[in-house]
Amino acid sequence: MQHPSTLDASTLARLRQLAARFATRAPAHDRSGDIATENLAELHQAGLLGLSVPVGHGGRGAPLRDLVTVVATLAGGDPSTALIVAMQYLQHAAIAAAATWPEDLRRRVGESAVREGALLNALRVEPDLGTPSRGGRPATRLRREAGRWRLDGTKIYSTGSTALRWGLAWVSTDEDPFRTGQVLVDMRAPGIRIEPTWHQMGMRATGSNTVIFDNVTVPDDAIVDLRPPDAWKDGDSFTARWHAILVAALYDAVARSGRDWLVSFLHERVPSALGRPLATLPRFEMLLGEIDSLLMSNAAVLSHALSREEGGTLDLADANLAKYVMTENAIRATERAIAAIGNPGLSQDNPLERHYRDVLCGRIHTPQSDTALMLSGRKALNERLKTGA
Repeated sequence: MQHPSTLDASTLARLRQLAARFATRAPAHDRSGDIATENLAELHQAGLLGLSVPVGHGGRGAPLRDLVTVVATLAGGDPSTALIVAMQYLQHAAIAAAATWPEDLRRRVGESAVREGALLNALRVEPDLGTPSRGGRPATRLRREAGRWRLDGTKIYSTGSTALRWGLAWVSTDEDPFRTGQVLVDMRAPGIRIEPTWHQMGMRATGSNTVIFDNVTVPDDAIVDLRPPDAWKDGDSFTARWHAILVAALYDAVARSGRDWLVSFLHERVPSALGRPLATLPRFEMLLGEIDSLLMSNAAVLSHALSREEGGTLDLADANLAKYVMTENAIRATERAIAAIGNPGLSQDNPLERHYRDVLCGRIHTPQSDTALMLSGRKALNERLKTGA
């Protein structure tokens, strides 16, 4: 069932204005690697940081289709800002859908997003564990000491790091037998430090740094959900599906920005030997046809995935496959643009070079290609076994 949109015409117009302004700031933030906090402040002023917070907590309770619209529009201006916002939306939507969250805590976190623009993200990846989506026990430890919970450990690739108010840390207890799960950490608490370790070639302004917990006190009411490890084996399909679709839409938008820049470049570039714009040459007409075919495929995949999610028939295998297809198409589209125009495409004076570095990060983002393809293939083979056909 498709939910009514929470984005009216004035909100959409404001969103487009913000994205255009963010695009003018993106090159500087890409060079410095600093989070565009001014972008986040303007999004809060526009009432957009609490979009997926439930209506009862002051938000809009927006459906996935609206979240995709906002994230894709922002990614057309500054994909690093868009990723921070995408994680905000994802985590608040997951909180709203979870049965395990204490209501007082759910309300406190949601209202802080709406009223203060407080940012939230999950802190899951570790130096030795890697991503928990591939299994394993987190080394980040929660222990009971003198009647209080204490937290120690290290999280890497923590998108938004220095801008976060809340961190949802994936931990294991020091009990025997141990439990694993989520605890909510106030990122202003004593004992938390952030090391500036994010030096990647793309998505440089996400602030995905290392967060270190050193004897951090965690209140009893912030222990969100701890279970025996086997109780987590089925995972959280809702969050994983929405994550896959939001990430896919973000990197597709990056490729579309690259495509639009290329169109302008081909019209403006007039080689002296040719005497007319490159846009008049058949080879570039064909190039744009190839690029648009890839992006048209992405639009169809995204529309299909959203419709199935709204109808309750999108499973994790197909959500992951949609992310894989859209990301690979986005990368190929941007690569084709660079290969066709040569050095100008790799010049830091032109945004296409930045778009290329950013879009390549789509391959690194969970779900990664091997996971998406194996899950899809396993689904197909298991369906054959079930039907006996």
